[in-house]
Amino acid sequence: QVQLVESGGGVVQPGGSLRLSCTASRRIFSLYAMGWYRQVPGKEREWIASIRNSGHADYADSMKGRFTISRDVAKTTVYLQMNSLKSEDTAVYYCNAQRFESNFWGQGTQVVVSS
Repeated sequence: QVQLVESGGGVVQPGGSLRLSCTASRRIFSLYAMGWYRQVPGKEREWIASIRNSGHADYADSMKGRFTISRDVAKTTVYLQMNSLKSEDTAVYYCNAQRFESNFWGQGTQVVVSS
């Protein structure tokens, strides 16, 4: 059973913006902290940001300022707004749901930043 469905990736020019979406089942959305990660081939998956049920958000230091995580309770969807994109932001972006030792991952969505 698919728990997390991502969308919103694509190709964007440097300096542009994209918004990624991750729709979760209602059970997952209500119980789990939601987050975003990214991965470049040959490198480890990198944490970007997380948001708790309270709405409190945390960010990796390197992601602060350009990336914003948010959630829409009615739509059981978490968003990642990405601004001022750079070529080094090119990666596969993954949605994550975590609660204690339980983890779910989305299928990933590709973001390419290129002129």
